Amino acid sequence: MPRRRHDPEPEAGHPAYPDPAPLRGSGPFLRGITRRPGAPADTFPFSVPVIRALDALSCDSAVTFFVGENGSGKSTLLEAIAAAAQLPAIGSADLAMDASLAAQRELADTLRLVWSRRTTRGFFLRAEDFFGFAKRVSALRAEMLARIAELEIEYADRSAWAKGLAMGPSHASLAALEQRYGIDLDANSHGQSFLRLFQSRFVPGGLYLLDEPEAPLSPQSQLALMAMMQDMIAQDAQFIVATHSPILLAYPGARIWSFDDAPPEAVAYEDLEHVRLTRDFLNAPERYLRALRGGED
Repeated sequence: MPRRRHDPEPEAGHPAYPDPAPLRGSGPFLRGITRRPGAPADTFPFSVPVIRALDALSCDSAVTFFVGENGSGKSTLLEAIAAAAQLPAIGSADLAMDASLAAQRELADTLRLVWSRRTTRGFFLRAEDFFGFAKRVSALRAEMLARIAELEIEYADRSAWAKGLAMGPSHASLAALEQRYGIDLDANSHGQSFLRLFQSRFVPGGLYLLDEPEAPLSPQSQLALMAMMQDMIAQDAQFIVATHSPILLAYPGARIWSFDDAPPEAVAYEDLEHVRLTRDFLNAPERYLRALRGGED
């Protein structure tokens, strides 16, 4: 059976990755990606300039960021990497079955993932999927409570032993759900729920792909997420994150790829347009507000 381009064992010979010898127990899992040319350039996602120009991209840091304007291709590539790595998705259909990711799976078939150490742990999480996931967890808990109430009525005249035997599985499932996600994930603030979900699904030794995780998070919660990432990295985790957040982008030692030009360009934090614009606005918001009102600045 022919191997797919994103199967675990790396192909040798790409100049960006001259030494594919595996590392043991340290360093990032995914060293980088390369893309096989030849896909039709006039169809999405290969029509996106950054994707069309992509040859090789290094991810040889514990944290790698993709940054760029909406439509630049950063989320598309992240989704394709998730499909190629066969990571489970949180809050959405399985990546292999999600109809909205058909084009990204085509891109995944042209990618070669270059591993230092292959891992099947971790997950892919889009902020937009989180909200639906929280509602589904809440609905599942409501169904369990309804079933317990039905059994209370059904076994009202039976012995305590018979009632306990009948209700045991439902109580155990409810307890496991609440232990992992809390009493009501959807009742908390979006930021609190997101962080709880993120922490509850973490396992050491995993690759975590996050698409715009700052969406439900306040600035303080973004700092909390950074602290969680730091703790997880100490337990042998790697992160690849598509983001607009100047706060998250400040993570120490992260590699940052800008998708605003093709091919993607490695950029220092201080040189990011997101950072410069945010800093300038916070230093003199009146200038920007005056310009919005038609002033001279």
